[in-house]
Amino acid sequence: MTQKIAIAGNPNSGKTTLFNALTGANQTVGNWPGVTVEKKEGTLRGCKDITIVDLPGIYSLSPYSPEERVARSYLSSGMPDAVINIIDGANLERNLYLTTQLAELAIPMVAAINMMDVVQKRGEKIDTRRLSQELGIAVVEISALKGTGLEKLIKEARAAADGGTIPAVQKIFSTPLEEAIGAAEAAFAGAFPEATARWYAVKLLEGDEKFIPAVADVDKEAALARLASVRQACEEKFDDDMESIITGQRYAYITGLIDKCHTKGANGAPSATDRIDAVVTNRWLALPIFAAVIFCVYGIAVTTVGAFVTDWTNDVLFGEVIPPAVEGFLQSLGVAAWLKSLILNGIIGGVGAVLGFVPQMFVLFALLAVLEYSGYMARVAFIMDRIFRRFGLSGKSFIPMIVATGCGVPGIMASRTIENEHDRRMTIITATFMPCGAKLPIIALIAGSLFGGVWWVAPSAYFIGIASIVISGLILKKTMLFAGESAPFVMELPDYHMPSLANILCSTWERGWSFIKKAGTVILLSTIFVWFASNFGYADGRIVMTEELSHGFLAAIGRSVAWIFAPLGWGTWQSSVAAMTGLIAKENVVGTFGVLFGIAETSEDGNEIWTALAAHYTPLAAYSFLIFNLLCAPCFAAIGAIKREMNSAKWTWFAIAYQTAYAYGAAFIIYQLGTAAVDKSFTGWTAGAAALLLFTIFLLLRPAPKTKTKEIKKSAAASAPQIG
Repeated sequence: MTQKIAIAGNPNSGKTTLFNALTGANQTVGNWPGVTVEKKEGTLRGCKDITIVDLPGIYSLSPYSPEERVARSYLSSGMPDAVINIIDGANLERNLYLTTQLAELAIPMVAAINMMDVVQKRGEKIDTRRLSQELGIAVVEISALKGTGLEKLIKEARAAADGGTIPAVQKIFSTPLEEAIGAAEAAFAGAFPEATARWYAVKLLEGDEKFIPAVADVDKEAALARLASVRQACEEKFDDDMESIITGQRYAYITGLIDKCHTKGANGAPSATDRIDAVVTNRWLALPIFAAVIFCVYGIAVTTVGAFVTDWTNDVLFGEVIPPAVEGFLQSLGVAAWLKSLILNGIIGGVGAVLGFVPQMFVLFALLAVLEYSGYMARVAFIMDRIFRRFGLSGKSFIPMIVATGCGVPGIMASRTIENEHDRRMTIITATFMPCGAKLPIIALIAGSLFGGVWWVAPSAYFIGIASIVISGLILKKTMLFAGESAPFVMELPDYHMPSLANILCSTWERGWSFIKKAGTVILLSTIFVWFASNFGYADGRIVMTEELSHGFLAAIGRSVAWIFAPLGWGTWQSSVAAMTGLIAKENVVGTFGVLFGIAETSEDGNEIWTALAAHYTPLAAYSFLIFNLLCAPCFAAIGAIKREMNSAKWTWFAIAYQTAYAYGAAFIIYQLGTAAVDKSFTGWTAGAAALLLFTIFLLLRPAPKTKTKEIKKSAAASAPQIG
């Protein structure tokens, strides 16, 4: 019989790292909260009969956001045979709040004190034996990152599951409150399982009445009346609301527990994390440092180290090695000319053009992984919160945007950590403005081939993404659809630590491999379609293979829509179809250019393809093309994620329409006003761009509509060391 052991704990306590260590999985981990937004399952290494379940991080069993509801629903369903409550030893007080609640669920439980190496570095001590006695459960010291203590942890968890031993009920509240809980239990006697009656009673007293509709075998009206009477009497006695009373007394119990089990270090000097934070989160230095870091990351990935390897891949591997070798092989087989063209110009030309940028992507992913695992990206969210709050936005929205730099789909899903529905929708709409990995080939193509590798083009894509999020937030917040106060940003800053090489390599490979797999499926099929559509056309009343691509079906399709993009400076059929295929997958933009400009035909000098491409663009038109493809509607997979998270076709279409209109407007303003400034000319298009810019400024500066402020009541459980 298969046993299920769930891992539950606070956000950023190391749950996913522990899950990966126990199962051998390679789930994404990050040094900030909200990385896990869905329940994940895996088999324990060496034990096929044990399933490990990784739950989203929760501060308490009072859920406010969708991913918190996922965790509580699973835990309260009675499905796990045991729970491993992972506790961040460096933040013992806050983490124990959840522990006391989990103990009330009457599930066999083991506590795993993680990050003991950090505790020891601080000169602190945790008496785990005493803590075990006080909590009535096994307590094990572990380091999920280093893999220490895991064998003992699993042994204790299996013993708890096999024995079915539930934590003993701890009377942790004052006598009057315990009496109120007992009265609530009596009012709903028989409505809930006996083992969990206390937990339900506490939640009902807190005002959490989501269980009421499912209650049976009890007179609901009488039970609710009795509950209200008990709650009112208790609130009058303590002169406070019930949730605050319970929270305060729970923390009072935890404080006493820590006094018995925790010894603080004698050294009160600032830690290394404190000293680094004094600089990188400084009010005046934070933004310049962040800008410098991003310039360095993109500079290394796109224009120096990454460019060197990519140049070799494009010029040598896909220029001088593979095409001639394949061509010679095909000639030796005597294949038909059209098939040779399909393989060389279609498949190698399209897929090869995309794969040529893989080295740059791997370098970028590795550098971003270093920033994430070291703890710096959590500081970036804190830094951006200062800016976002000035404009009425929540800094919490920046976490999904950081995630979206790898791929837009998990970035959209990470919006589940946002409680405010308006902010969550706005984050879903704007998250894909950040340049994801799939957009990197477009950035590298424009920066390297059309701008000669100048230093500012690639980093500017990142900052344009952030600027678009801020601008969109300001505009949307001043509409009735999104008006209202933003939810407070609650986030714990983790300690800095040296990222492990294994984590960096795993993260880089996971993101890079996802890109390569897409090259072998979606991009391969797209390039084959592009080749057929561009090499076949309609002539003399029948479909024929054309000698000129400009006579093919694709050219006809491109010309029919090219007029739409003419005001953006790139109204050619080639650019139009490249932008259209980018809606399937952003990598297709480069793949389409690879087919249309014939990478294989220019194999003697791989640069020729990009030279031919550059002839189609002025610098302003090239930058306009980059802006449009960075900001317009994302790929089909991301659109599917938007539909899933919005749970509404209307909101999905709104998101697509807004993103595309914003991208078109931004590219239009940049191209037309840039051209007017460079050429010192003024046309009707210039007037239109100026009018659109003024209208945008008006939308940014107009007063926000007056709305009723809805108080967001949050349990103090989530209010330990916080920022924002």
